[in-house]
Amino acid sequence: MSAKYAPKTAFGWAVHHAEETAIAVTLGVMTLITFVNVVLRYVFAHSMIWGLEATLILFAWLVLLGMSYAVKVTAHLGVDAVLGLVGPGMRRILAIASAVLCLIYAFLLLKGAWDYWAPFGGFEQTGGRWFPEGFIKTRDQAWYETETIPMPDWLRFIEGPMNQGEAYNKLPRFIPYFILPFGTALLFFRIAQASWDILRGRREALIVSHEAEEAVAEVRRMNAED
Repeated sequence: MSAKYAPKTAFGWAVHHAEETAIAVTLGVMTLITFVNVVLRYVFAHSMIWGLEATLILFAWLVLLGMSYAVKVTAHLGVDAVLGLVGPGMRRILAIASAVLCLIYAFLLLKGAWDYWAPFGGFEQTGGRWFPEGFIKTRDQAWYETETIPMPDWLRFIEGPMNQGEAYNKLPRFIPYFILPFGTALLFFRIAQASWDILRGRREALIVSHEAEEAVAEVRRMNAED
C-alpha cells in the first residue's frame, strides 16, 4: 500500500513507520483476542467477557487510524469517471474543488468528534451547530465506564484528576473514545497535506489512480516484450 509513498525526512519516516506499526499492532491484537476467545469458548467452555467490547473498540481505532493513513499514501478508492472526460486543466480544478470539500467535511467531523468526546474527558464542547463558536459549559461525564473492560491497575493514577479520587471499576470511556478527536484531527491534517500537494502539482488527486487501466497497460507491455 505504501510503496508509492516515500517520506522526505527522517522525522517523516519515523511518523510513517509509527502509523504503520500502530495499525499493524491494532489488527494483530484484534486477531489475537478473537482467536483466544474462540479457543476458550469451544475448547474450555469459557470466554473473556470483555473480548467482544475490546475488539469493537480496536476495530474503531483501526478504521479511524487507517482512513488518514490511506489519504497519505493515496490508497482511497474513488469514482473518477468525470475526471477522465475532461482535460488536464479542468481535472486539476476539479481535484482542488474536491480537496476543499473534503477539508470542510473533515473539519465538521473533527468538531463533532470533539463535542462527543469532550464530556467523557472532562472538557467543554464547542458552541455553534456547524462551526465552533467558543466553548460552552458541559456536564462532566468522565465517570462513565466501558461495559466490560476491566480497569488496569497501572492506570489508577488517573482516578484522582479525572474521577475526583473515586476508583474506576471498569476502563473509563474517555480512553478508548479518544480516537474520535485524534483520528479525525489526523484525517484533517492528512487531507490538508494532500491538498497542498495538489496545489503544488505534486499529486493529481485524493483518490488512487486507475488501478485496472494500469494493470491492463502492464499486461500489454509484457505481451509486447514477448
